[in-house]
Amino acid sequence: MSEQSKPTVSSAQEPLNLSVHAMPVPDQASARNRNGRWKMLAVLFMCAAPVLASYFTYYVIRPEGRHNFGALINPQRPIPALATTTLDGKAGEFLALKGQWLLISVGGAACDEACQQRLYLQRQMRELLGREKDRVERVWLITDDASVDPRLKVGLETSPALRVSAASLGKWLQPEAGHQLDEHLYLVDPMGNWMMRFPANMDVAGASKAKRDLTRLLTASSSWDKVGR
Repeated sequence: MSEQSKPTVSSAQEPLNLSVHAMPVPDQASARNRNGRWKMLAVLFMCAAPVLASYFTYYVIRPEGRHNFGALINPQRPIPALATTTLDGKAGEFLALKGQWLLISVGGAACDEACQQRLYLQRQMRELLGREKDRVERVWLITDDASVDPRLKVGLETSPALRVSAASLGKWLQPEAGHQLDEHLYLVDPMGNWMMRFPANMDVAGASKAKRDLTRLLTASSSWDKVGR
């Protein structure tokens, strides 16, 4: 057979000498994507964990609820623009008392036996604070225009007794359900926020527990709340 008649091998039949990189199998690619997402979520969770823990503790567990005798007010309610009048007729604003802890009693000027008991316990709670008592001001808010018994004025010489509008006061302070506004003692912090309400109609034993609440608050705020600040 002549060379011209020999069959020729076409280029299509020649073996290819090319390097071919295997494409990722779809299942492997999706697995890598899932692993990446899980790692990213884990990092985000680690960053957010302290915030989530604080929210869970505050809104769900609330351990302080097991220790406080008084009810914490949440959210706290700042002092409104509340007009006041002293017993001798001088006009003012309750906001002027902002900057110190305020232990507040509420009632009419006639001040029955229960009212007098609250004023007594209010005074005793402050006195039992010892050297810390100067950080706390006790205030009697009088919700009518009646005359105050002169015998009560002796105990009011070192603390404000201010007349206020009962309607305006009721928009700020609120009693526990089923009780009246004048059955409680209320606590306002130096920033001007009503933040605690003590149980209605406390006795001496209850006032002792309320005083422990107040002592803890004074201790916790001692780094920034100073007498005469």
